[in-house]
Amino acid sequence: MNEPQLPAGRPRRLGFDTGIPNVARIYDALLGGKDSYGADRQAAQELLKVVPGAARAARENRAFLGRAVQFLAGEAGIQQFLDIGTGLPTLGNVHEIAQAANPAARVVYADYDPVVVLHANVLLAKAVTVAAVNADLRYPHDLLTSPAVRALIDFDEPVAVLLVAVLHFLEDSDSPWKIVDCIKDHIAPGSYLVLSHVTGDDIPPDARRQAREVYENASAPGVARERDGIARFFDGLVMLSPGLVTVPAWRPDHIITKPHETLFYGGVGRKPDSPERSTR
Repeated sequence: MNEPQLPAGRPRRLGFDTGIPNVARIYDALLGGKDSYGADRQAAQELLKVVPGAARAARENRAFLGRAVQFLAGEAGIQQFLDIGTGLPTLGNVHEIAQAANPAARVVYADYDPVVVLHANVLLAKAVTVAAVNADLRYPHDLLTSPAVRALIDFDEPVAVLLVAVLHFLEDSDSPWKIVDCIKDHIAPGSYLVLSHVTGDDIPPDARRQAREVYENASAPGVARERDGIARFFDGLVMLSPGLVTVPAWRPDHIITKPHETLFYGGVGRKPDSPERSTR
């Protein structure tokens, strides 16, 4: 399996520096969490000035993740989950939702940020069927073959891979579509890909530019993509109904009376037993 070539773009800022906005902590601030610092909260406020719906969209995205995991662990019978780019632990973590539906579910969290992994390991200190590993999505083969991942995940059996609110932190030079193709090639038929991604489809160009500038000074860039570019990640998979939609519209647990502008697209695709054409 060929590893996508490492990008020539700017390096990620790793380590613990409270003066540099961290994308995981910015997201935590948008969710109303407490694991953020002044620089993170300031970046979140700057983002909200240009995209006022960003905090609502973050909550809707988190709710989409919860509904998808609940469906997969319950109705679809998936017993193993690999959450890549998990971010800081917050209310309704994947293992809590999955194991509530299926106590036998196994979950691995993977993140390139060592501080995120440290937080997760503190939370999971006594867990036997849940683990957190330090791994970089830009090196998918290394991530997928990591002994720490393979200790809980059997890739010969169906697995749910979660790429929720993470791919927009990869620039085009990072070859994100090749990275996702590598993951899809590695998983067994009957596996699922859960994916959500920030979009600028409903945002004025000037607001998109200013939002990107917020992340230029953060630990990773922020790249909003159009719907067609996001749909490409599901090539070769069979999309579950309702397809690739704005995240609150994916199998909502309540009636949506007043749709907002689309800030996140999300969807769930299944790897078929034989090659099939994906439905977007």
